[in-house]
Amino acid sequence: MAAEVPPDALGRRVACGTDCGTVRYVGSVSRTAGIWLGVEWDDPQRGKHDGSYEGTQYFKCRHPKGGSFIRPNKANFGVDFLTAVKDRYGLNDKQDVQFGTGNTLVFGKKTVEFVGMDSVAEQQRQVQLNRLVDISVRECAVSHAGQEEEISRTCANMRHINLSKNLISSWETVIAIACRVQNLETLNVSENKMRFPSTSTFSPSAFSNLKILALNQTEITWTEVLLCAQGWPVLEELYLSSNNITVLERPDNVLQTLKLLDLSDNQLLDGNQVHLIAQLPRLEQLILRNTGISSIHFPDAGFGCKTKMFPSLKRLAINDNKISQWSSINELDKLPSLRALQCNNNPFMDTEKNPETLIQLIIAKISQLEVLNNCEILPAERRGAELDYRKIFGKDWLEAGGHWNPEKNKPSEEFLAAHPRYPALCLKYGAPEEGELKGQEPVTLKNQLLTLTIKCPEKPEQKPVEKKLPESMTIQKVKGLLYRLFKIPGSELKLSYESSKLEGKEVELDNDLKPLQFYSIESGDCVLVRW
Repeated sequence: MAAEVPPDALGRRVACGTDCGTVRYVGSVSRTAGIWLGVEWDDPQRGKHDGSYEGTQYFKCRHPKGGSFIRPNKANFGVDFLTAVKDRYGLNDKQDVQFGTGNTLVFGKKTVEFVGMDSVAEQQRQVQLNRLVDISVRECAVSHAGQEEEISRTCANMRHINLSKNLISSWETVIAIACRVQNLETLNVSENKMRFPSTSTFSPSAFSNLKILALNQTEITWTEVLLCAQGWPVLEELYLSSNNITVLERPDNVLQTLKLLDLSDNQLLDGNQVHLIAQLPRLEQLILRNTGISSIHFPDAGFGCKTKMFPSLKRLAINDNKISQWSSINELDKLPSLRALQCNNNPFMDTEKNPETLIQLIIAKISQLEVLNNCEILPAERRGAELDYRKIFGKDWLEAGGHWNPEKNKPSEEFLAAHPRYPALCLKYGAPEEGELKGQEPVTLKNQLLTLTIKCPEKPEQKPVEKKLPESMTIQKVKGLLYRLFKIPGSELKLSYESSKLEGKEVELDNDLKPLQFYSIESGDCVLVRW
């Protein structure tokens, strides 16, 4: 007996074994008997042709080998939402084994019949469904909503639903389920290749409480996002990874509550596309990993000024892109709220061979950064990075017209474009003087030795000692040296240092594994020892 084909089979998602695809044709095929389904497979390797057979084109595929014909009895058109929930959580009819068969229970050799047991079992299932708050029916072949009134009756307390990787073929199916789950806060419908509306289909009740929505790998376009977003009045997090989104549009009167937006693995046409979403007032986290952007620019703000774009943005991910110029990193200092940055795997990082120097340059260029590539930036690390930056580029600053005398300080536009934070660092630490920048001699052991005064401020009887130490010496080894001087175990010693350039400030040497140069200690500074 031939399997029955659903009347709406065309365009439906189907599973055949472990493979999934979309029905593109229903009907007969020349020189064969019976009904066939023409399927475009998600994995083209599962297919055999482009939808044509013996010279006749029955349907079209994106891939020349992405399609094939299967018999209807080989296709799984899926189940409704509640059936999947009951199966996943053991609440279907087949699992009511405690009631025996039908309306009977067996006690030894006696069979006792109970009247109304079916309704009792159904009531118990409904009670158990009503207790579910967080459910996952991932990969459960959900294709349609089913009895919507029953969803309303039994799913009142559900708040978090995972519907990813199912057989949902239309956004209307998602609305049909969601509008019956009044308290829905989190919804994941990723990995469902769906049709989305091309005109506004506002459904005020469906997503009225929805805060988190994942639409990764659904083939949605940005235009469709904006149409659907009219029904997401309080949405805070939106995940749109891997959707081939190339062009953005300004989101007028939608997505205004959004705090997180993930556009990773979408190849945007250019970095300027990002400007179109720059006015989202509450956006705190933007994920642009592997989006193909090669530059970042905020044209509304000049050197040392803050942009009006992305006013609330705290966390930005631009890793795995094509950013090759340091000028894009300079631009990030214009973001007024930026605190965390991920920027690994970009070509600009190949311009500096020493990874520690690379990190210091990024830290020095972005003033408010607190976390870089998931690592916290300690105050001492920032101080060291900024002092080193000020010194490394001091000679260039002088040659470009910089001067310690404010009246004569006129660095060129070219220098300021390359080092927009340099004036702020001069204000913070003082302008470098010529004498300080002399001695950019070849690196030798002699040049690497620091002449330091070692004092014990709480032990006045201990006279200060002058020592010459390599700048590469770790704090742990310095403590070993001090043990030989003071006979105090290194674990009990607390070290800090004072510098004439940081008057009134004492910098803790709090990481035993870091070298002296990490803290930007220079000859003439004083190391303070306490225990």
